[in-house]
Amino acid sequence: MAQRLLLAASACAAACLVAAPAGAQTVAELQRQIDELKAQIAELRAARGLVGAPPAPPAVSPPAVAPPAQVAAAPAPPSPTSPPRAPRQPWFQRVTLRGYTQLRFSEFVSGDRTAPAGVSRLRSVHDGGIGEDTNFTFRRIRLVVQGDLSDRVSFYLQPDFATNVANQSAGERREGFLQLRDAYVDVFADADRTFKLRLGQSKVPYGWENMQSSSNRLTLDRSDGINSGVPSERDLGVVAYYTPPGVQRIWERLEKDGQKLFGNYGAFALGAFNGQGTNRPETNDDLMTVAMVTWPFELGGGRVLELGGAGYRNRVQPELRAGGVSARSFADDRIGVHAILYPAPIGFQAEWNWGRGPQFDRALGAIVTRSLEGGYVQGMARVRRSAVGPFMPYARWQHYRGGWKALLNAPELDTEEWELGIEFQPVPPLELTLAFAHMERREADERRDGRAEGNLIRTQLQWNY
Repeated sequence: MAQRLLLAASACAAACLVAAPAGAQTVAELQRQIDELKAQIAELRAARGLVGAPPAPPAVSPPAVAPPAQVAAAPAPPSPTSPPRAPRQPWFQRVTLRGYTQLRFSEFVSGDRTAPAGVSRLRSVHDGGIGEDTNFTFRRIRLVVQGDLSDRVSFYLQPDFATNVANQSAGERREGFLQLRDAYVDVFADADRTFKLRLGQSKVPYGWENMQSSSNRLTLDRSDGINSGVPSERDLGVVAYYTPPGVQRIWERLEKDGQKLFGNYGAFALGAFNGQGTNRPETNDDLMTVAMVTWPFELGGGRVLELGGAGYRNRVQPELRAGGVSARSFADDRIGVHAILYPAPIGFQAEWNWGRGPQFDRALGAIVTRSLEGGYVQGMARVRRSAVGPFMPYARWQHYRGGWKALLNAPELDTEEWELGIEFQPVPPLELTLAFAHMERREADERRDGRAEGNLIRTQLQWNY
């Protein structure tokens, strides 16, 4: 094609030379006509994709010669576009598996390890390893399966392999049973995931410490005062969470910094649950309604103070020692506040709540509604680097007077406790906690009276996977 274009150009130039008188055209005019023809050839080549077309010179009238052979116009090259998106992975390739295990060993230094019948022994509602004839125990063995089913739907499933079951052989308990902890689905209303609806068995948004994962908590156990509101922290229901983007950015920065957060359950929460407790069937037509708000404030210099509160209204029917559940439902209402100054390097954490709930009255020999109050105050420090790795020392005092609705006959608790401890992280997957505790506790058994006292050394090794 190019050779034919050059031949046509040469013929055109020759015709011009023959048709014009010798003196009518100068050499300069002939050169101009040749340059124009070359430009036309270049444009045609560019249209065919042979060479890049230089900027076209200003249009001029062609000489009166036979036009070159017509060339079919080539289609315009496609405009540049963004690279194609990678195909979306199937949902089962977007599922993650993680978990943690806690191994404990507690030893009495002094105190009421045993007691006569009818008198309280030193026991804890949070740790079955505090008692007679106990050495090593598994506190938790958790495995979490979670993932995105789509851009707007995700799921979460968590069982516990360290649950014990009593009365398996003449009253003896067995350990290592599997129990459901969480099973829920999140439905997001927007692409940024600021608003979500959570349906299934999940944590009830009451108590900052309750919401925080046990894998992330500094102290070995939750406090009696806060955890008594929602023992085991979970129930079956639906809850809406909303997190403004500004709050999300603060929490993401704190998480990246390695702070122990309560988990992103939302800055605002509003929910409804059965109200009878974890893995227990509904026993009345009344719903537990709960609301929570928490807000982090940046103080400058990387320090953050988080303040908030929560409240719930409920009717509950405790289990009876004689069997079954109470025929009467009891008022179970609370309001609480929390404050957390994230350690940088010194921090502070406190929660307190007040309310009413079921409690066994020894004088009446029956469950009645009683007022309750309690909480904790905690100080901690954070050392990022040392010869033994990062570590966090802490000190906590807790207090609670009220009933424990999750146990038979809703026994009364009367708790005063000091705990001094330190958490080491020699390597990222391992966390070792050593603690000394001075406890004064009423045993969670309405058949025993008084308050036991003692000193304990407590240890826990946690490995994350």
